[in-house]
Amino acid sequence: MKLVVFDVDGTLVDSQALILSAMQAGLAAADLPPLPDRQVLSIVGLSLPVAVSTLVPDAAPRAQGQVVEGYRRAYMSRRLSDEAPLYPGARDCLDALAGRDDVLLAVATGKSRRGLDAILDHHGLARHFVALETADGNPSKPHPAMLLAACETAGVDPARAAMIGDTVFDMQMARSAGVAGLGVSWGYHDSAALQAEGVEVASDFPALMAMIERWGA
Repeated sequence: MKLVVFDVDGTLVDSQALILSAMQAGLAAADLPPLPDRQVLSIVGLSLPVAVSTLVPDAAPRAQGQVVEGYRRAYMSRRLSDEAPLYPGARDCLDALAGRDDVLLAVATGKSRRGLDAILDHHGLARHFVALETADGNPSKPHPAMLLAACETAGVDPARAAMIGDTVFDMQMARSAGVAGLGVSWGYHDSAALQAEGVEVASDFPALMAMIERWGA
C-alpha cells in the first residue's frame, strides 16, 4: 500500500483571492498597513501564527494575535464558491487515485481543521482521505510531524509515501520525514524554487498523475 499526501492551498484549491483578502482584513484589524500580494503568498503553507509572525515580525505580540483572529474571521465569512475553486483536473486526479486499491490519500496542510473542513465539505472531497493533518496540534511546516502522523494513521511506512505540494515548505517537510516530494507549478512558489529542493515539478494534473505512476512503480 502507498500513501499520497496532498497539500491544499495552491495544490488542490486556488485559494489565492481568499487568502489575500483575509490577510489584508487581518492586517487592517490590527491597524497595520496592507502588504504586497507577492509577500503574502510567499508564506502560504505555514501555519497561520507562524505566517503572521513572518509577515510582520516587528509587530507586537498583541497586534500579531489581532491579525490572526482578523484573518480567521474574514476567511470564514468569504464565499468559498467564489474564492476557493478547485484547480482544473484536481477532482479527476483525486477520484482516480481514490479508486485504486493500492493507494491511500491524506492531507497535510497549514490550514486549521475548521478551515480545512469548510473547503473539503464545500467541494465534497472529505470521503477521499484517510488522514487529515492540519496546523491544529501539529508544528508548522516544514516540520515533519504532519506527514509522520498521516503515515501512522494510514499504517504506511514513510518510505512508501509521497507529498504533493506547491511550496518549498512542502518539499522540505517531505525530505525531513523521509517521504518523496512531488511539486506542482500552478501554486504560490515558482517552479525554480521547487526544483532547487531537488524535486520534479508537474505542469498540470495529467503530468502529476504520470509522476505519481513513476514514483509508485
